[in-house]
Amino acid sequence: MDMQKLAEEIIEGKRLTRKDDLSFFLDCDLDDLCKGADKIREHFVGDKVDLCSIINGRSGRCPEDCKYCAQSAHHHTDCEVYGFLPEEQIIEACKMNEREGVDRFSIVTAGKALTGEEFEKAIHAYETMKKECRIDLCASMGFLTREQLHRLHEAGVSSYHHNIETSKRYFPQICTTHTYEQKIATLKMVKEEGMYVCSGGIIGMGETWEDRIDMAVSLFECGVDSIPINSLMPIKGTPLENLERISEPDILRTVALFRYINPTADIRLGAGRALLTNDGELAFESGVSATITGNMLTTVACATIRSDKKMLEGIGRNVTPEYEKTQKTAK
Repeated sequence: MDMQKLAEEIIEGKRLTRKDDLSFFLDCDLDDLCKGADKIREHFVGDKVDLCSIINGRSGRCPEDCKYCAQSAHHHTDCEVYGFLPEEQIIEACKMNEREGVDRFSIVTAGKALTGEEFEKAIHAYETMKKECRIDLCASMGFLTREQLHRLHEAGVSSYHHNIETSKRYFPQICTTHTYEQKIATLKMVKEEGMYVCSGGIIGMGETWEDRIDMAVSLFECGVDSIPINSLMPIKGTPLENLERISEPDILRTVALFRYINPTADIRLGAGRALLTNDGELAFESGVSATITGNMLTTVACATIRSDKKMLEGIGRNVTPEYEKTQKTAK
C-alpha cells in the first residue's frame, strides 16, 4: 500500500470504512505511515495543538469493574478517595490553566454517573467558571441522562468526554458492569445535545491490532470530534498490573492509523506519554493534533504545561488558545 497516495486520496475525500480491508495498517512501513498521517493532520486540522487539562473532581470507590482503573472499588490500589471537591479548589485550578494558556478544562469524576447533590455542585461550579473564565469547559462524569447533559450544556460546558475504551469485541474482557452499547448510546446523546464529542480509549490492554482498528472505525461512525488515545500504564492492584508496557513504535502506529480513519478529528495524546521519548514529539509528527497536559488523574504526569508548549513550539506548532487571540484582536 502506498501510504502517501492513500493520504492524498483521504485529503481529496476518500474515507476508510468497515467494507475496506484495513490489514495493511499492520505491516506498512511505519515512517511512511506517520508521514502520511501528518500530511492529513496538516490539511484538516492545521498547526494548532488543542491543549486540555483535567481535575479529578471525585476520586475512588467506583462501583464499575474496569480492569485498568485504580479508582475501581473492585481493586486494591493506593488510589486516593474523596467526594466532590470544594468549588473554590476547582475554580482555582481552572484559572491557573487559563493563565497557562490551556484551551480546555474538565472536571472528571469517578463512578458510573455523577448524581444528586454532587451533580448540583458541579453545575454551580461550571456556572461560576463560565462567568469568571474564558477557557472552554468540558466534563467527564459517566453515564449521564439526556436532561443532565442539557443542564451541563446550559451551565457552560461545551464538550463532553466519554471513552469507549476499546473495540466492541474486546470490551467484555475489560469491563462487565456496563456495556459497550451503553457507551455508544451516551455518545449519541452528547452529539444530539450539540456538544463537542470527546471519546477514545486505551491501548496496551491485551487487545489485538484488529481491535484497535475496529475502535478507530467505531469512533468515525459516531462522528466524534476528539479522540484521546491513552497508553496503559499498568497500576499495582489492578487485574492488568503485570501487562508489558506498549512500545513507542506501536503507539506511533496506532495514532497514525487513527488519523487515517478519522482525518478531521483531533487525535489527542492522553495517559502514557512517559512511554514516549521527548514527551511524545514524534507522535505530534505522526498525526496527533491535541494533548492532555498538566496533572493527570491517577498516573504521574510526565510533562508540565510549560514544557509541553515549549516542545510544541519547537516543532513549529501553534499553542495559542482562541480566547487569547480574541483578546489581542479586541485590543
